[in-house]
Amino acid sequence: LAMTAAANPQARPAAEEVDLQLVLAVDISYSMDPEEQRLQRDGYIQAIVAPEVMDAIKRGLIGKIAVTYLEWAGAFDQQVVVGWRIIDSPASAEAFAAELQSKPIRRAFRTSISGALGASSALFDTSGLRSQRRVIDVSGDGANNNGPLVEPARDAVLARGITINGLPIM
Repeated sequence: LAMTAAANPQARPAAEEVDLQLVLAVDISYSMDPEEQRLQRDGYIQAIVAPEVMDAIKRGLIGKIAVTYLEWAGAFDQQVVVGWRIIDSPASAEAFAAELQSKPIRRAFRTSISGALGASSALFDTSGLRSQRRVIDVSGDGANNNGPLVEPARDAVLARGITINGLPIM
């Protein structure tokens, strides 16, 4: 006789599975001028709703991804702007884009790529999701000038099986 979750409070539902968990880690340091920040934000807003992106999502085995948007600057300045959202339809992509569009753009001191990687990596532990792929897309325009060295931070993220992509803003 199988016990249901209602009959067994110890039973927990399995984590929802997605094809990809993606952290968009966005540099908001003062090296990014307002035009670059707007370019960066608008690029992500346009990309998430692009038909080509939705087609790629739908071609996945599960047909959905999870995305979160993190802004970062100094070693102790990382802020989730849009928490984990499932993208599985044009409507969910539009909702993510609208939420991101509604948030003010802020700027902060210093550039800690190592801090961004550490904070981004930790977000996977809080997603409540499962996926074969976990990716951090780091965008920005400056060198690490605050916090730990980048190489050990990068190596720690890679050791967890997380892919790091870099998008330099020029």
